[in-house]
Amino acid sequence: MAKIKKVGVLGCGLMGAGIAEVAARAGFQTLVREVSEDLLEKGLGRIEKSLAKAVARGKLEEAESAEVRGRISGTVELDAFGDCDLIIEAIVENLDEKRRIFAALDGTVKKSAIFASNTSSLTITQLAVATRRPERVIGLHFFNPVPVMKLVEVVRTLLTDEAALEQATRFVRDLGKEPIACKDNSGFIVNRLLVPYLLDAIRALEEGVGTVEDIDRGMQLGCGYPMGPFTLLDFVGLDTTYYIANIMFDEYRERRFAPPPLLKQMVQAGRLGRKSGRGFYDYGEKKS
Repeated sequence: MAKIKKVGVLGCGLMGAGIAEVAARAGFQTLVREVSEDLLEKGLGRIEKSLAKAVARGKLEEAESAEVRGRISGTVELDAFGDCDLIIEAIVENLDEKRRIFAALDGTVKKSAIFASNTSSLTITQLAVATRRPERVIGLHFFNPVPVMKLVEVVRTLLTDEAALEQATRFVRDLGKEPIACKDNSGFIVNRLLVPYLLDAIRALEEGVGTVEDIDRGMQLGCGYPMGPFTLLDFVGLDTTYYIANIMFDEYRERRFAPPPLLKQMVQAGRLGRKSGRGFYDYGEKKS
């Protein structure tokens, strides 16, 4: 089986930067792409800050940090991905955009390369059929923050061949992550269970079951969760949850995936959680 040596990452936002960092820290040559030089510089700066924090906390030696930085390069050109063995897409959660970028890459990247998506809610099959290599397309869903979270959902479609699955799974283990095998359904394992839980917490609030604070404390102290549902919603972003819930509801047509009216109203009002300064809790000044 061919070994993955060079990794490409499409997108250098929060998730893309994290994926690029862990790939480089695991010893892979890593190329990350953004749509503009400004966004690329911002993304590479995000990686730099993360590495600096790891050094400050004693998780990484300064010399190792320099080696990691040396394995990361940036580009704004898709043609630069020609010699990558694995390309991980981590762009905006939009089906048309993801399909467009995979189709564009298809003609410039070597035929043996694996295309992977970090989507959290779209099905991988929808992306695979936009390429001429559907057997080499797979889902690799990382969790935020990527350098810290150990889990990666590995998603195989009806079209994915065994070799691509084995290569991708080995790559995840080489990163020091724990892979779990998932069926290609919207939300995979984690979000299929998590999103209805978060939406039901909002319904409980709407119905007067308890306050935001008491529902959060109940799930923390009664179930041992590290944070309550409303704290988690504010962390993830209410707009992100709303968007994902709509995709999952379109897929399953079940009430448990339908966004409650309160969630829609808060998104419309701009109360998106920590990133906007206010969600179910008030965080004062807007977070950067």
